[in-house]
Amino acid sequence: MPNNPPDEGNPVAQQTDNRTPAFKPALDSMTLLVAAVIVHDKATNRVVLLQRSENAKFAQGQWDLPVGKSEPGEPITETAVRELYEETGLTVKPESLKVAHIIHGAWGVESPNGFLTVVFAAEEWTGEPENREPRKHSQVRWVDAEAIPENFVDTTSSALLRYLGGGPEVSLDGWG
Repeated sequence: MPNNPPDEGNPVAQQTDNRTPAFKPALDSMTLLVAAVIVHDKATNRVVLLQRSENAKFAQGQWDLPVGKSEPGEPITETAVRELYEETGLTVKPESLKVAHIIHGAWGVESPNGFLTVVFAAEEWTGEPENREPRKHSQVRWVDAEAIPENFVDTTSSALLRYLGGGPEVSLDGWG
């Protein structure tokens, strides 16, 4: 990408603490921002997965990564840390997260305007996986990376398999 200076008379916008709030139509049409975390124990080649319960909003009974929606104004790394802890009890430091994959979906169950999922990998954590949201998940556990269940949410399964295989780092879902 070229590094062109701004044209004369067109100053570069500076971000300040007194930012203008977003316009309402922009907020109403925002793409949902989501974070997922691959907790990968490289020594044993295991990953932490959860199985969605029959009460889950979507993908009932399917396996998935720890994943969740960003809160307004929350940095995506904080979303990843928060959701991982809320769902599994595992703690990671935001600075230890590495971007593993990006999923851009054209639409979703809770996101008719699309979603962007940033999938992080964590190789350092504290705690042991536990099911902290039993109404949403039937189980949370370590799974051998060579034996990933087939009954898995398509988008996160693709991201996990691409991460494990060193493949492409961006997936498009539902764009044509």
